Amino acid sequence: MAEFGVRLADWTRDHAALAQVRRTVFIDEQGVPEALEWDADDAVSVHFLAALADGTAIGCARLLPDGHAGRMAVLPAWRGRGVGKALLAAVIDEARARGHRALALSAQVHAAGFYARAGFTAVGEPYDEAGIPHVAMQKTLD
Repeated sequence: MAEFGVRLADWTRDHAALAQVRRTVFIDEQGVPEALEWDADDAVSVHFLAALADGTAIGCARLLPDGHAGRMAVLPAWRGRGVGKALLAAVIDEARARGHRALALSAQVHAAGFYARAGFTAVGEPYDEAGIPHVAMQKTLD
C-alpha cells in the first residue's frame, strides 16, 4: 500500500491539486453544481492536501477563519484507508493551534458516523445543501 501524507496547502500554489480532488468528488461523482463548489472562502481558508510521495493528490479539506471545516474529500480509490481520518486530524490540530474552542462542519448525512467517531455531535435536523442531505455537527476542542 502506498504511503500518503497530509500537509498544509496554499490555495494559490496548490489550486490545481485541490481543485482536481474537489471536482472529481463533488462535481463529477456527487453532482454538485460547479457554481456552488467554488466560493470566496477558498481565498481566506487554510487548506490541507493529502498526497502520495510522488505528489499525486488524493484528498483535501479546508478550515475557514470562523472555525468551520469543509470541502473534505477523498478520491474513491483511497476511501477506507485512513486518508479522511488523517485530514480531519490535521484540521482539528490546526483549529486548536489557531485558538478555536470548537470546530463546526456541515456533514453529508452518509458521513455523519465518520465525524461522530471523531467526537463530533449532530446539531439539529438534516437539511439539503447542493441537493445532498447534510447535518450540522460540532466538536468542542480541548
